[in-house]
Amino acid sequence: MSLLLRLRLAKQRGETILSEEKLTKLAVDPFEIAARHDIIVQAKPDAASGVSGMLLRHGNSFGILYASDIPNEGFQRFSVAHELGHYFLDGHIDHVLPNDGVHASHAGFSSGDPYEQEADNFAVGLLMPAKPFRKLMGRSRLGLEDIEAARDACKTSLTATAIRYAELTDDAVAVILSTGRTIDYCILSEAMKSLPDLTWLKRGSQVPAKTATARFNADNSQVLRAEREEDEIDILDWLGGKRSSMVTEEVVGLGRYGKTLTVLSSRKIGQDAYAEEGDDEDDLVERWTPRFKK
Repeated sequence: MSLLLRLRLAKQRGETILSEEKLTKLAVDPFEIAARHDIIVQAKPDAASGVSGMLLRHGNSFGILYASDIPNEGFQRFSVAHELGHYFLDGHIDHVLPNDGVHASHAGFSSGDPYEQEADNFAVGLLMPAKPFRKLMGRSRLGLEDIEAARDACKTSLTATAIRYAELTDDAVAVILSTGRTIDYCILSEAMKSLPDLTWLKRGSQVPAKTATARFNADNSQVLRAEREEDEIDILDWLGGKRSSMVTEEVVGLGRYGKTLTVLSSRKIGQDAYAEEGDDEDDLVERWTPRFKK
């Protein structure tokens, strides 16, 4: 089974848990779900660097510790949901914690381990189920403002919400996480992917020099103070390709997390492709519409 399919199924499993637990409203409370399954959840303020949470096992009893060194409720809730992913996803307990002990996790899409990635995607499905999340979208200005409104409704981290937003939006959106001059990851919406001959920003590649993000990250104090910057930029400067199009670049520092979130957005990109598809569909309907003599 491909990793992409595994991640998709992990999201679906998260949503299935909501159905089984008869939880239909946002925000979903992962602490409540843990309590229903007799899983004790406690904060761990002195977690090792980079460790978001831990799953503990003693026989058939389980507990969750979550890092509280980053004072962000959304991140902490996501970390607990991530550990619930290890608990609920098939094969995870046998892999990450086959015997009594502790499994340390790295939630927040920062790990290359497929089991950690599956747990992240489980958390996305659990905390931001697709159908109710889509109803939140489009109520505010496209981009960071709309993402923050969804974050507040779901009580999730800004980064996780931005990624879910890019997955589900019909508009052209790119979500980029960076540390200094280095790209951690880049997520593109389907509309943004419609641009021809894009340069895919891979983990470890450099933040393009002409961008607002590069200027912002040059002063790390802006990141730590969670400051913001906004600019208009040609998408060519970020993603290359063959089609020039201006997009909004919104940049926000993530404080003690030490990283920067960038959101690129445009309502124009992708519309030409949709229009062409619409024309093709109209032609098809026209060709297959019966002509009746009067």
